[in-house]
Amino acid sequence: MSHSAPGDPSGPPTKGPATSGPASNGPASNGPATSGPSGVRPGAPADSPAPEPYAAALGAAFVAVADTLDGGGAVGDVLVGRCVGVLGAAAAGLLLVAESRGSAEPEVVAVTDEAVRALVAAEGPGRECHRAGAPVRADVLGAAAGRWPDFTGAALAAGYGAVLAVPMRWREETIGALTLFRTAPGPLPDGYAELAQALADVTTIGVLQRRVRRQREQLADQLQSALESRVLVEQAKGLLAERWQVSVDAAFAALRSHARTRRIRLSDLAQGLLDSTVDAAELRGGPGR
Repeated sequence: MSHSAPGDPSGPPTKGPATSGPASNGPASNGPATSGPSGVRPGAPADSPAPEPYAAALGAAFVAVADTLDGGGAVGDVLVGRCVGVLGAAAAGLLLVAESRGSAEPEVVAVTDEAVRALVAAEGPGRECHRAGAPVRADVLGAAAGRWPDFTGAALAAGYGAVLAVPMRWREETIGALTLFRTAPGPLPDGYAELAQALADVTTIGVLQRRVRRQREQLADQLQSALESRVLVEQAKGLLAERWQVSVDAAFAALRSHARTRRIRLSDLAQGLLDSTVDAAELRGGPGR
């Protein structure tokens, strides 16, 4: 899976050097690239911390993200943290559209470093990526000054030389963007963009599934509440009909009229009648009497 954004000022993605054994090294800007038994991740940036064995780190990242989706942890914090740990990004941030969908604009929900919060929130790769629903990258950030002038100036001043944003997207729905910062400019290491997108995809699927589950739970709660309210009203109608010796329709009309006049919920009025906190005599001036 390979992604590139149209109009990228640094041109299409350039693959890092292929590796053939533990003695093979890539350019200094991308750090050592090995495929031998040491497990060092290929093409890790020189400014990245000493990595865990790569396969174990990658597997742990996917497990951590998936586990957080069903727990109480902040999945955004886990995602950006694992991107730094596994991919060797200098910093990362996550934009996400709120579940309520009151606004189509995503908000910053997680950053690895508070110093990059303003960069992630700014008009730059992350927001462009979210709107396009496709990856956006600048391998040489200095060449993107015309594209994102404010973002580029601030990012360069903060010591970053390259940036990659991948969409939080599943099928036709895009709910945000994951932005990764690198200090060293230059082509992305082999597999960097693909792994970033894979982590974003797993997280997106989980977030959307959790949102659907919450919507279903909310709907079930609303239906249960409506059913319980209906039962209360039916019981109150029966109580008044029997006490006043009127039809059930007349009793309901009195209930509804009193609730509207007092601006209270019909179910609350019905509950009050049933537990005797409301005197039925208060309703006797309503329809049917």
